[in-house]
Amino acid sequence: MATIVALRTFDIRFPTSKGLDGSDAMNPDPDYSAAYVELSTDDPTGLAGYGLVFTIGRGNDVQAAAIQALSHLVCNQDVDELVADLGAFARKLTNDSQLRWLGPEKGVMHMAIGSVINAAWDLAARRAGKPLWRFIADMSPEQIVRTVDFRYINDALTPEEALGILRRSALGKAARLAALMEHGYPAYTTSPGWLGYSDEKLRRLARAAVADGFRTIKIKVGLDVEDDVRRCRMAREAIGPDCALAIDANQRWNVPEAITWIRRLAQFRIAWMEEPTSPDDVLGHAAIRRAVSPVPISTGEHAQNRVMFKQLFQAQAVDLVQIDAVRVGGVNENLAILLLAAKFGIRVFPHAGGVGLCELVQHLAMADFLAISGNMEDRAIEYVDHLHEHFVSPVRIVNGRYAAPTAPGFSSQMHDQSVNDYEFPTGRVWRQLIDHPSPVVGSIRAGDH
Repeated sequence: MATIVALRTFDIRFPTSKGLDGSDAMNPDPDYSAAYVELSTDDPTGLAGYGLVFTIGRGNDVQAAAIQALSHLVCNQDVDELVADLGAFARKLTNDSQLRWLGPEKGVMHMAIGSVINAAWDLAARRAGKPLWRFIADMSPEQIVRTVDFRYINDALTPEEALGILRRSALGKAARLAALMEHGYPAYTTSPGWLGYSDEKLRRLARAAVADGFRTIKIKVGLDVEDDVRRCRMAREAIGPDCALAIDANQRWNVPEAITWIRRLAQFRIAWMEEPTSPDDVLGHAAIRRAVSPVPISTGEHAQNRVMFKQLFQAQAVDLVQIDAVRVGGVNENLAILLLAAKFGIRVFPHAGGVGLCELVQHLAMADFLAISGNMEDRAIEYVDHLHEHFVSPVRIVNGRYAAPTAPGFSSQMHDQSVNDYEFPTGRVWRQLIDHPSPVVGSIRAGDH
């Protein structure tokens, strides 16, 4: 009988601010980072589970500390019991009587809980010898429903309705599985569109994305409307009339400002306008959507839990949403959100990029295609070409599509060497930057990032 014997956390940071990778209107100089977690067991095979929380630099140590605060709820957990009831394991973490006060189910602690829950799903899928998307798809509708916490959402989605969605999607699953294995899952790319990139780099990367098979690119907007008009025109010329163009303000605007700004950019045939205002402002999104129709409105990567998604759907505030593999309470809560989206007929375009987000969220999108929505061609997973080399099972993109992962688990394990090199502030790379700062990064001390 195996048990979890340790929960370890690591503060991993990459100095991406040097090249302005990831720059947008609200985050001009991110250092892509991950509070990385390992659940180790006493299983003689070396069975372990891995998870992470994505951040952009300062505060990653706070996130790692929040994860470590969960160790008393995880260590000595029987692995057989965990795998048999992943819903109970998730509720054990989200319902802790004292930690819950720090949320409830939102913020740093909820993201920490999500990382541990994701690590548990990774462990379970590894133990079964399956990639996570297949592990979920092979579960029965009843098993999937048991993983979902319907508290606070059963006025919008009942367990019985969820079962109906899952049972309907079971029809034709074999054909969809064959299609997924042959063709992969559609991707769109944000790699050309970071706000700090030069015009030349935007044009070059946009053209390269089209040549690589991507049918949608996304660019960042939100600092200067005239410059956004110019950049959107440039992007549209670079990708041509047949490639879709999405834009993302990363929560930059107030509601009236968003309406005025989006109307200026609508001339470029916008596929969707992402995060026009605060991610918590459900009624603001609804007002924007009504005012700028038919430009589609989306949000979700910073929506803190299933309750926010429920309200976005009930208020008819969005045309599509982004789920995030590490923002909410792990796989369980994302399954709840995907079921809600299926109930309300909302398309899902998962958020990715950063550190490990592409690796993780591909599994959720593919599980949704097979077990929940049954849809794939009216949606796509974001792709950003950053930092995949640090993962043991990195994503594979073929002709603008995610190839289905085949390695067991959640694709969340990082190489030991990457962990050693980029742990902050003691890893090899950060010691070099602290001792010999570049002109771009500047003088870095251990307390600065």
